[in-house]
Amino acid sequence: MAKLIAFRLALAIPQLLLVALLVFSMTYLVPGSPAAAILGSAANPERIAELEAQLGLDQPFFERLVAWFAAAFQGDLGTSYATGRSVTELLMERLPATLSLVAGGLVVAIILGLVLGLLGGTRPGSTTDRVSTTITAITVAVPEFWLGIVLLLVFSVQLGWVPVIAYVPFSVDPARWLQGLILPAIALGVGSAALIARSMRTSMAETLSARWVDTLTATGMPRSRVIFGYGMKNALVPVLASTGLTVSILIGASFVVGQVFAFPDIGGILIRATIGKDFPIVQGGVLIIATIVIIVNLVVDIGYGLLNPKARPE
Repeated sequence: MAKLIAFRLALAIPQLLLVALLVFSMTYLVPGSPAAAILGSAANPERIAELEAQLGLDQPFFERLVAWFAAAFQGDLGTSYATGRSVTELLMERLPATLSLVAGGLVVAIILGLVLGLLGGTRPGSTTDRVSTTITAITVAVPEFWLGIVLLLVFSVQLGWVPVIAYVPFSVDPARWLQGLILPAIALGVGSAALIARSMRTSMAETLSARWVDTLTATGMPRSRVIFGYGMKNALVPVLASTGLTVSILIGASFVVGQVFAFPDIGGILIRATIGKDFPIVQGGVLIIATIVIIVNLVVDIGYGLLNPKARPE
């Protein structure tokens, strides 16, 4: 396992460098000047040139690239053009809300996906399998933002069970943090559950059709023990890969769901920064998101190696 972890960590560094290079380079393809966006109606060629000089936007590309990489390695992601605040501080303030939302959505996706997958995979071709498959197809078709709006109208506006703007940091009040996370997590996780459910259904059906399962059944072992004691462990191996992909999907979908539920997450500030051409925030935000995805994939790879020794490097 140590070789597997070292190998994945060695790959993570060039991945982060490549992502940072691509994001930094793509900001040059965006039409218009950040200085003009900041100045707004007061923009004129002289003031734009003056502000670009203050922000360092008049420097050559490679000089700015080297300076940005040097600062990023020290934990400094630059300064926001619009607010003048440190990008690192701005993003770190919103990171807990982002992680809470994604983690909540992942819990919902895993629970719902495993339940639907088990119902279909243990009885392939049955009525239960067709019902679970239908539910899975519906969850894929329902947009996260629409489901979020419906949940808000029903449980916040009509029933009044939770406030409309309900996010409270965990450090302030864990109970209210959990309460405010329920609806956003459901809205975010329901759609992503389909990927896990389909993978679990296929994997479980293949596992239970193996000869060793017939041998265990012939010995008189209860069906529930065959499924949960032996079959599920083998079926979870390909499901782990789906879980890693699900996290990437959840992070992207959380940007929309976070806006519906007024979450102070990274997605909200990234959307505003993109519109306002606040490129330091865009670059820093994408780099942090890429880091999260790489860490999640590393955890998935470790779990894959624990469940499947053949996946471990020699």
